[in-house]
This record gives sequence, structure tokens and C-alpha cells, in this order.
Amino acid sequence: MKVETRPPASSPDVGARRTALAGALAAAVALATTSLLDAASRPVPSLVAVVGQAVIRHTPGFLSRGATESVGTADKPLLLAMIAALTIGIGTRVAAAARRRPRVGDAAFAAFGLLAVVCAASLRHVPLGPTLASATVAAVVGALTLRRLLAAATAAAEPARRPDPDPSEGTETADPGDGAPGPLAWPGDHTVSRRRFLVAGSTAAGGAAVLLGGAAGLRRTVGRSDSRAAVILPTPSAPPASVGGAAPGFQEVEGLSPLVTPNGSFYRIDEALITPSVDVGSWRLQVTGMVDAPFELTYDELLALPLVERHITLSCVSNQVGGSLVGSAKWLGVRLADLLARAGVQAGATQLVGRSVDRFTVGFPVGVATDGRDALVAVGMNGEPLPTAHGFPARLVVPGLYGYVSATKWLKEIELTTFDAFDSYWVQRNWAREGPIKVESRIDVPRDYGRVQSGPQTVAGVAWAPHRGIGRVEVRVDQGPWQEAALGPVLGDDSWRQWSWPWTATAGKHDLTVRATTTDGEVQTATKHSPFPDGATGHHQIEVRVS
Repeated sequence: MKVETRPPASSPDVGARRTALAGALAAAVALATTSLLDAASRPVPSLVAVVGQAVIRHTPGFLSRGATESVGTADKPLLLAMIAALTIGIGTRVAAAARRRPRVGDAAFAAFGLLAVVCAASLRHVPLGPTLASATVAAVVGALTLRRLLAAATAAAEPARRPDPDPSEGTETADPGDGAPGPLAWPGDHTVSRRRFLVAGSTAAGGAAVLLGGAAGLRRTVGRSDSRAAVILPTPSAPPASVGGAAPGFQEVEGLSPLVTPNGSFYRIDEALITPSVDVGSWRLQVTGMVDAPFELTYDELLALPLVERHITLSCVSNQVGGSLVGSAKWLGVRLADLLARAGVQAGATQLVGRSVDRFTVGFPVGVATDGRDALVAVGMNGEPLPTAHGFPARLVVPGLYGYVSATKWLKEIELTTFDAFDSYWVQRNWAREGPIKVESRIDVPRDYGRVQSGPQTVAGVAWAPHRGIGRVEVRVDQGPWQEAALGPVLGDDSWRQWSWPWTATAGKHDLTVRATTTDGEVQTATKHSPFPDGATGHHQIEVRVS
């Protein structure tokens, strides 16, 4: 007599894990879909970035400051990763409910799409129509993926039961007393069902990977601003001054920051998770507020004005002493003073506010734009139109001021007002109202905690004090006397200056410290202060081991 035995059914824990995995994979596929749409089409934003941008706009100042100080330039990637992880985590919970009620999954994906649309509606530079289209596609793809995966997960957890046996076959069933609920399963059904879920899950995971890979490839090849590619910058009417000679004994060394920072290496700090992509055909620059003759310029009209080219160093107020959030470039633009002269600044105007297409604002004293420094509405950077990430089609570049009060990217309006009437973006978040760049210097070579051989070594780096210039740099070993370094070429008082100092290194562990002095005699302070609220201070010191 033949007796069939029942394979062990999947435990509830196994079924729950498969359901959770189904939800996570469905959410990942939806996110990958919106990522591909974002990369493939310039107006279509990533839904994760849309939500993240709204989070940034509504984050209290102390939290955003803490994030910047803790993780630096990794703050935006970290935020995006957190939103994606949270979405996938919610997907696991949604799947548990959708297993019993499939429409719950449909509603959850629709809700995420709606959230992105609502966030886009609050961000002026994010197009609402393309966001709605992306949200719809992602929601449909996610919901359909979840339904398919849940069907496979359910079949894997609850294998098919064999039909009631035919008594004429003479086959016995298991004793009902063993707790088996109902008829027995076919021996191969459970294995087939598990294989079905494995195939469905692998397909979903592979699909998400392909979508993300395609998005990454498109971002490398597809430009984010079609109109930038057609721009030909005119020749400046006032080219930069010729490079001044270096001090005797100066030499550039490997690892020393170049005089001009390449565009691809220039630091980027802004609040834009979604980089504005501006069409120069419709772009306008407005000069408004407390002026006698408000006006606006098209991009072509702006380029037709007299342009100057200047070497100017920019620094972020969040830069730590010795940090990398500083760079020096050759900027092409229209003097801000010329635009203000055309508008006629009214008596009583104390603050110049720069407004971006993404609603970011800066503000600085009107006198800074008219005191003789080359404050620019820049259109070019290192011989090419502004990169999209650095403010195309136009931005403000103001020598001597930290970027948080001066460097408006994707500029659309210059407004003359008063400090009593308006607080700019970061001032609203308790940073200082005025932000002159501190005197700073940095050791580039050797690296901190690096190892060098005893004997002749070169210590080198850069120093900056935009709009005042660097007149002297000194280096100290351990607590010894300050030794004067040789200074590199001069590109003007608004640009940083390279320096180098010959060191006869002796075996052991040593501290190297640097300080700079401006051309007007201000010595860099040794007092240590964090970046908040108006820039870090102190001497840059590194530790070197000599063998």
C-alpha cells in the first residue's frame, strides 16, 4: 500500500520575510524608474530629490548646520540615501498589508507619488507637469511589481494542496490526527512555488539594477542644460592682469593646489538637490527694488555688455581650518557696479539681495558692490560658460565675502533693499548677517599624518585673503620659531597665493603649523573658532612622521 507524505509547509516567519522582500523590491523598482526618467529627460526630476529638496527647505537652521559640520559635502547624498532607505523600509510594511488587501499597495505607491507632486508644487524651479508624469509612471510600475511579487510570495508560503483522493486508487492519506489541515500537498508543489518567487524576485532586483545603471550612464552622457551647449562667450574687454613673479626659491611641488582650480574639482556647496536647468531663451535678469530705473536683461543683452575676466578665490563659510571648501577660478562677467549705476541706487538702500531661480537668497552691503572691487555677475568660469552645477547662466561672484552672503547661483534678480526689510536664506537660519572671508592658510604638502623621509623636504600650500591679498606666509615646526616661506605667483589680491618652505626633516613625529599675513598687515589669528556663525579661525596644523 502506497502512502504519500506531506512536505513541511513554510513557517510563518519565512512567509513574512518573503512578503517584506517583495515590498522592498517593489519600492526599489519604483525608485529606479523615477531615477531613469530623471536622467533621460531634462525636465523630469527624481521624486526622491523632489522630496529631499522640500525637506531641506523646511529643516531648521541648527539641524542643517549640524549636518554640514558633521558630514560636510556628503550631506546631500546622505539625505537622498536616507529617503530611499525609508521608502524601501515603508515598502516592507505596505507589502504586509497588501498581502491581505492588494489595493493597499496601489494606494501606498499613489500616496508617495502625490507627496512628490505636493513637494514639487512648493518648489518654483521644479516643473509640476513632468513631476506628475514621473510620479504616475513610478507608482504604476511599483504597484504592479508589488502585486506580482506578492502573488509569488503567497504561492511560495502556501503551496497548493492536492485534490481529495479517489478511494478507488487505494492510496492512504496521513492520519488527520497529525494536525494536517485538509488534503495533502503534492510533493513538488512547494519547490515549484519557491522557485517561482525566486525567479520573480531576481527579475525585480535585476530590473532595478538595470534601471539604475541606465540612469547612471545617461547622466554621464546627457547634458542637463541644452541651451548651454550653444553658448559662445565673447572676448572680455578687460582680460585678467598678467601673472606676477614668484619669490626667489619658490617652486611648485606635487600635491600643491594649482593657481586655478579646474571646474570639475571646484567645490560645490548649495541647497539644490535638483540642479536648476535654465533655458537662456526665456531667462531674464531683473534689477529691482530701491532703484530709480528698474530694468531687465536677456542673456544675449547681458553678454553684449562690457565683460571683464578676473581671478577670484571663493570660500564657503562652513570650511574648517585647513579644509577643502575653497577654490580659485578665472571668472568672466559684468561688473556689478556697472549694473547698479545704470539702475540708479536710491539713498537709503543698504542691502543688495541676489535671488536664484530656486528661491535661494543672499544679501550683502550695497557698498561692497561699489567700493572698487571686481564684484561680478559672472557668465563664464575658466574659459567656458558657467557649468550648470556652478550657476549657469549667471551667478554672483563677490571677492572677499563668503558664499553664503554673496554667491547666488542661477541668478534671476538683483534687488536693492535694506537690512531691516529682509533677511536672506542663511541669516534666517542664524548665521551672521555679514560674512567677510577670514585670513586663511593651508598646508597641502605633506599630508596630515603622512610619512616622509628624513632630510630635505618641501612644505607647501596656499593662503588667501580675497580683496586684501597675501603679503607673507610663515611655517613653524613643533613649537619652534616662525620661518618665512617663499611666495608663488601673484594673480591679484582677490586670488589665493601658493607658498613653499624648505624643511630639513629629522626623525620622529613633528607638528607643522602655518599662518598668513595680508598685504595690509593683518596676521592670521591663532584663536580657534568653529565655522558658525561667520567662519572658522585658527592656524592649520598637521602631524608628520619622519623615518
